[in-house]
Amino acid sequence: MNLHAVKAIYMFEMARTGRTLMQSIVAPVVSTSLYFVIFGSAIGTRITEMEGVSYGSFIVPGLIMLTVLTQSVANASFGIYFPRWVGTIYEILSAPVSHFEIVLGYVGAAATKSIVLGLIILATSAFFVPLQIAHPFWMVVFLALTAASFSLFGFILGIWADGFEKLQVVPLLILTPLTFLGGTFYSINVLPPFWQKIALFNPIVYLVSGFRWSFFEVADVHIGISVAAIFGFLAICLAIVWWIFRTGYRLKK
Repeated sequence: MNLHAVKAIYMFEMARTGRTLMQSIVAPVVSTSLYFVIFGSAIGTRITEMEGVSYGSFIVPGLIMLTVLTQSVANASFGIYFPRWVGTIYEILSAPVSHFEIVLGYVGAAATKSIVLGLIILATSAFFVPLQIAHPFWMVVFLALTAASFSLFGFILGIWADGFEKLQVVPLLILTPLTFLGGTFYSINVLPPFWQKIALFNPIVYLVSGFRWSFFEVADVHIGISVAAIFGFLAICLAIVWWIFRTGYRLKK
């Protein structure tokens, strides 16, 4: 493996975070803090607890997942789309760097930024609500797998998009609604039976449920199903990326 090439791509993408610190780190943290104020304080006065957990604490895993999902997709999609837009992607493709190393550099950087942001939000939430992490190992596993999976998804999105506006279509019209409807601010058990069954078709439910279980040992679906769901999504994304490089889809004119 050409570790120098992987490091070069990785460090270039990480350096971009330093140049856009307000947009990459500060803005998501401030937005999440506002969620705590609005949902934790305002709604929390009416809903004291959910599934035996205080409402303010209950929404912490969901808010972290919301941020990690959206930022993973945004970082990875822009990271690969920009070289395609300016044409530098052809220099990378013609260099002695394997497809695996290219993906590892871009996706690794996007996932790292999302994980760091998730940990910052976790630390920030401690100023608003009391927290407990029943299973720290599984918390880290879910955080890392989610960041990696959705960074791969963002990588696919960045290759598929042929304009800046398309980079926003999937996150705004599909991913964000699914996240809000995926149990971020509530347990799907409070829904009517019919809508509980409908919610099970939302893949975000399994991610939020598993991540919340690692904190409070309460979940909407069995932890084993949540783990299988995230590995399944990861496998699908890996297969699509493999196909993209095999066929040259959107990479070769």
